[in-house]
Amino acid sequence: MVICADGASQGNPGPSAIGATIKDKEGRLLASISRCIGTTTNNQAEYRALIAALEEAIRLGASQANIYLDSELVVRQLNGKYRVKNAALKPLFQKAKQLQNCLESCTVNHIPRRQNAEADKLANDAL
Repeated sequence: MVICADGASQGNPGPSAIGATIKDKEGRLLASISRCIGTTTNNQAEYRALIAALEEAIRLGASQANIYLDSELVVRQLNGKYRVKNAALKPLFQKAKQLQNCLESCTVNHIPRRQNAEADKLANDAL
């Protein structure tokens, strides 16, 4: 499955929302997520979007996932290039890694924001 996820926050912290799409390898939309998540930081919203998308993909029976995020921080943390220093992000990082481990294979890739427009719109629409 192909997952695109994004978090949005008005303020840092501030009112936040998540958006994500889950598609099959042919690009057919299997699920979308668009919901408010309360007051968080932008990075917390990014992680929460990813976690919600992974949970839904696993619920749909995914065994493999290619994940695309526009948050360089989250991508680099998940790929082991950056340590997670922020105490509030540590449990979110651990949950994301736990969900990744439920899959046979999982890649996490950075894309420019303009290439993540669908997930970005879903998050901003929820705000």
